[in-house]
Amino acid sequence: MTEAGGTNRIALVTGGGTGVGKAIATALAEAGYRVIISGRRAPVLEEAAAAIPAGAGGSVEAIAADVGDPASVRSLFEAIVERHGRLDLLVNNAGMSAPGVALEDVTFEQWNAVVSANLTGAFLCTQAAFRIMKAQSPRGGRIINNGSISATTPRPNSSPYTATKHAITGLTKSTALDGRDFDIACGQIDIGNAGTDMTKRIATGVIQANGSIAAEPTIDPMHIANAVVYMASLPLDANVLTMTVMATKMPFVGRG
Repeated sequence: MTEAGGTNRIALVTGGGTGVGKAIATALAEAGYRVIISGRRAPVLEEAAAAIPAGAGGSVEAIAADVGDPASVRSLFEAIVERHGRLDLLVNNAGMSAPGVALEDVTFEQWNAVVSANLTGAFLCTQAAFRIMKAQSPRGGRIINNGSISATTPRPNSSPYTATKHAITGLTKSTALDGRDFDIACGQIDIGNAGTDMTKRIATGVIQANGSIAAEPTIDPMHIANAVVYMASLPLDANVLTMTVMATKMPFVGRG
């Protein structure tokens, strides 16, 4: 089977300009991938691409795109094929959360924004990647979805985010099943408390299931990035369907 990881393989990381996405792009570039990072803010992407070091054969370039917009996604994948001729790895990392408010106070606009970024975006990118991976030679590739701990266990007041992350698990399994005949592997990494700008509040105190406020431990996002590189390095006849990488002492296993 074709290897999904290695020098000069082409990888796309959505939401790759900051946080976990930037860490993943960094680890892939250091492993020799030619990495495209995408996101909605071109200046942020360009700054990240210039700052990320690359290993032998590796590189990083930026292409701005809105994963929730079909036309933007189409342009993104067309540009990748035009520049590189193929796509070996898609990391569906782009996403957002809604304000932590009671379920009944979530607005329709907030709900739609989260669904568009987290679920519709992952679907559109997966669909575009499928078309490329099925047609290219050597055939196939790998898709890795950012599921989050919320793919199995919610935080209080997080219904839009939790619903989309539960749905990502279904998308992962459907993608893995539908990709079998075309050498397309799909897996999911569930992340618990990666220390990024978006999760700074976790270290200072967030609401718990019993209503209390407590600080939670976080981990270096490079641990997640290195796990993604491992998942991507497998030959296409092997797959990590789900992996959880989390802060050891975070309140996830057990009752709080």
